[in-house]
Parts: sequence; C-alpha cells; structure tokens
Amino acid sequence: MAEKQAKAGGPNLAYHQIVVAPMVSEKVTHLVERRNTYGFQVHPLATKPQIKEAVEKLFDVAVVQVRTQVHRGKRRRFKQGYGMTATWKKAYVTLSEKDRITLF
Repeated sequence: MAEKQAKAGGPNLAYHQIVVAPMVSEKVTHLVERRNTYGFQVHPLATKPQIKEAVEKLFDVAVVQVRTQVHRGKRRRFKQGYGMTATWKKAYVTLSEKDRITLF
C-alpha cells in the first residue's frame, strides 16, 4: 500500500484514494443547493490540505473551505457476541461560487 508517512502530515495517498465516495443524502442535497457545499467520504488519515488538493484535481474546481468529521464506530450486538461498526471520516467541501460538480 502507498501509505508511507509523509513529513508534512498524513500518508502519501493518490487522489482517488483520498476521496472514497460522494455522500448523497438529504442534508448534502440541501447544502449543495444553498451553500455550494459537497460531502465526501474520505480516507481516515487524509488531512484537510490533502482533501482540498484531491477535490481540486479530480473535479477541476476551486475549493474555498474543507470541514471534516470523524464518525467513531459503535458497539453492536451480533448474535452471541459484540462487535464494532467501522470508523469513517467525512468531509464537507465548499466550492467557489462559479464552480459546480455535475456528479451531484
């Protein structure tokens, strides 16, 4: 894997490894319409500058702001034992007013 530790923070990841998937939900749809903000599921070790660069390169847009949230895994019961759901990270990316991502 290409997860060598970089000197300036975060692992060295390719752009398509940083942005895992777009988030399509009612909340994200409202954010796109009202604030030009898009939601993405991102690699858990990706930093804000890495996310900004990846979105700019993948979608050819200008990113103004990146906000991230880490969703911790929850304890769940499975038949006779307990387990954990996965921990994952999401990013809300605000674009400049002239840019749009047609994927959404």
